[in-house]
Amino acid sequence: MTISTQTPPGEFSASTQDGTYPRPQLVRRHWHELAGAWGFAFDDADEGEGAHWYRRPHFDRSIQVPFPFESAASGIQDTGFHRTIWYARSFGGEALAAAGFEQDPSRPQRLHLHFGAVDYRARVWVDSSFLGEHEGGQTPFSFDITDVLDPAKTDHTVVVRAVDDPLDAAQPRGKQDWRLEPHSIWYHRTSGIWQPVWLESTAPTAVTLLHWLPDRTAGTVTARVTLNRRPPAGSVLSYALTFEGAPVAELSHPVTEAVSSATIVLPARANGQAYEELLWSPETPRLIDATVRLTTAGTAVDEVHSYLGLRSVAATGGRFLLNDRPYYVRSVLQQGYWPESHLASPSPASLRRDVELIKDLGFNATRVHQKIEDPRFLYWADRLGLLVWGEAPGAFGFSADAMRRTTPEWTAVLERDLSHPSIVTWVPINESWGVPHLAHDPAQAAFVRALAALTRAIDPTRPVVSNDGWEHVDSDILTVHDYEADGPVLAARYRDDAALTRLLAGAGPAGRRLVLPGQDSTGRPVLLTEFGGISFPREGAESAAWGYSSAGSTDDFLARLTAVLAAVHESTALAGFCYTQLTDTRQETNGLLDEDRVPKAPIDRLRALIRHGRPD
Repeated sequence: MTISTQTPPGEFSASTQDGTYPRPQLVRRHWHELAGAWGFAFDDADEGEGAHWYRRPHFDRSIQVPFPFESAASGIQDTGFHRTIWYARSFGGEALAAAGFEQDPSRPQRLHLHFGAVDYRARVWVDSSFLGEHEGGQTPFSFDITDVLDPAKTDHTVVVRAVDDPLDAAQPRGKQDWRLEPHSIWYHRTSGIWQPVWLESTAPTAVTLLHWLPDRTAGTVTARVTLNRRPPAGSVLSYALTFEGAPVAELSHPVTEAVSSATIVLPARANGQAYEELLWSPETPRLIDATVRLTTAGTAVDEVHSYLGLRSVAATGGRFLLNDRPYYVRSVLQQGYWPESHLASPSPASLRRDVELIKDLGFNATRVHQKIEDPRFLYWADRLGLLVWGEAPGAFGFSADAMRRTTPEWTAVLERDLSHPSIVTWVPINESWGVPHLAHDPAQAAFVRALAALTRAIDPTRPVVSNDGWEHVDSDILTVHDYEADGPVLAARYRDDAALTRLLAGAGPAGRRLVLPGQDSTGRPVLLTEFGGISFPREGAESAAWGYSSAGSTDDFLARLTAVLAAVHESTALAGFCYTQLTDTRQETNGLLDEDRVPKAPIDRLRALIRHGRPD
């Protein structure tokens, strides 16, 4: 299967795109996805590169890309340990044309090969020429392949060697199990290509990165544009912003460097009585369309379509603020895992469906857990209105190598997702994963503080949780994980400010100190970001099914759910919560939905509980 997309002529709205384009905030009209059957081979002896497999990639198996070989959707479904794997795929004139690439000397163009994510380390060749390598299983990368295309060939071949060592504790891996079989809270692995691979053509000078930095109070938006190189003399960048088809603002300016920024004034925001009409929130997810055009000597050489949301977030006075108003966070833990495809979504539509289900259940937020989610999920969160906490997958050990790998990957995540209005909080560490002795090792504490500081340096507009759950060292929001199943006990623990003060002063529910020396707690909002976790396995669930407590029937499940949600809603001190979890995930049968996204109780009753702490 291949997917070729060309947006129709005329006006294009990035804010109402269909959700298939892999990079939704930087859209071009022509692209071609290399999905479907690729040649595939295991390289358990790690001999392929020395044997020059990239020159003769006649692999004996076929895999469906972009699904990991461990999953059923890939057609392989081998969950064993295979550290090194190879892929090969040919593409020809039809693919080049769909990507908008014409090998015409009078019209210079560049052809780019994009990878959404390859877990964990990738080396790439085209027509036997080595393009480069990338490390980091959650972040995108690309290569300009124009100069390596063999002109003597009508069909070209891309070859990928991926390495994903399941035993490497320094590798950020999140919930991917280091044991052969899933256990406890860890699942089968997602190795190799697991997000889209696609071709795209551009002019020799083109936009490669686009950030939108809205200032709600000033009524401005700053555009930060990165080009692939310094533009020729006489180049101009132009911005056109619209809302629901009506002009909002325009700006043009000369550009002489590869990185430039410009502040765009939004005249409609000048009326203080009407300024909220453009604001983004989960209740009113208004998106402003943006077209960015690069011209040189009066000729348009590149045009990209984007969108942005005008909103602000803050954590102060014990509350989470959205658009400078207290906003109670009703969130759910989302693993982003499917039984048939693991961390890869079964289809683009599946990403939209998860956002819709979260909202249908009555939540206004989600915490994507130990995974950097597909940008198309973030697009639907932007468009449909859902707050998102962006959380880094953790390494399992602390070492110089683990820090060397974690830092650039997290930086790349921040760069990729900076402009999504749905993302309102960053979480670089969860439950001291990768820093297990944070409370006693100054080096581990320094690394966590450094990650928090790095996050704020790249993005000073969002709150940062330095370590979700406990052992906070530099958090703007204090978060607690508590799987107490007894409703009255939970209610007493979080009832009011005095109860929270006592809790924060000592060891938390998991026996770990909640606040470490140096963490300022003054005015910090407190959220219960993991609780519940009630197991209610459906027929056919795995024998190892478990949760933090268990229900034996639908009525029992609703009663237990009522107890914990009512306790949380009774609190006058909490700024919000995050329930564990949205769906069953392998042996973790503590979802509100089963692994096929079917609710375990009538959805209207679940929604009432989540919104109000009462079943009706």
